Amino acid sequence: MIASVRGEVLEIALDHVVLEAAGVGYRLNATPVTLGTLQRGAEVRLVTAMIVREDSMTLYGFHDTESRDLFGLLQTVSGVGPRLAMATLAVLEPESLRKALAEGNVTALTRVPGIGKRGAERMIVELRDKVEAVPTGSGSPSDGSVAEVAGMVRDQIVEALVGLGFALKQAEQATDSVLAADPEADTSRALRSALALLGKTR
Repeated sequence: MIASVRGEVLEIALDHVVLEAAGVGYRLNATPVTLGTLQRGAEVRLVTAMIVREDSMTLYGFHDTESRDLFGLLQTVSGVGPRLAMATLAVLEPESLRKALAEGNVTALTRVPGIGKRGAERMIVELRDKVEAVPTGSGSPSDGSVAEVAGMVRDQIVEALVGLGFALKQAEQATDSVLAADPEADTSRALRSALALLGKTR
C-alpha cells in the first residue's frame, strides 16, 4: 500500500499529476483543487489512496489526509466509486461536505455531476454519522505554491470546470466573475469560488 508520494512535479494535467520519486514517475489522479496548489518543477508530498482492480492499479493523490479519508468513506456508499468520490471532493471541500451530510443538504450534494436526488439521500443516510469519525485536516503538505499569472489561473480553472461537466460558456462566465471580484485569488481559491457560483445556478 502506497500511503504517500514525495517528489518533483513532472507533469500537471486536467485530472492527474506525475511525481518523480527515487527515479520512478508516479501518476496520481487528483481533484482540480489539489492540482491547483501544485507547480511544475516543485517538490511536493501528496498523501495517496491506492485502488487495486483486476485490470488496474490506480493512485489517487490528496493534499491532506482528511480528503483522502473522506475519499475512502464516500466509496462505502452503494453506487459510489473512485470517480464519483473524486467528483464530490472536487465540488465540495471537506468542510462543506461534512456540513452537507450533517444538515442533510440534498441540494448541495446534487451539485456534483453524477449524483441525483436519490443518490444524495442515500449518501446522507449512510454517512451522516460516519463522517464525524474522520479527523479534520490542517493545511496542505505540498510545500506551498507560487501565485500564478492571472491568465494561466483563468485557463486552468476553465479547463477544470469543463472537465467536471460544465459547459465552456458557463465555465468562462463563472471564472471571469470570480477573478473580477478577487483578482489576486490563486487557482485553488478561485476554483472553489467558481464551483460555488455554478452550484447556485444549476
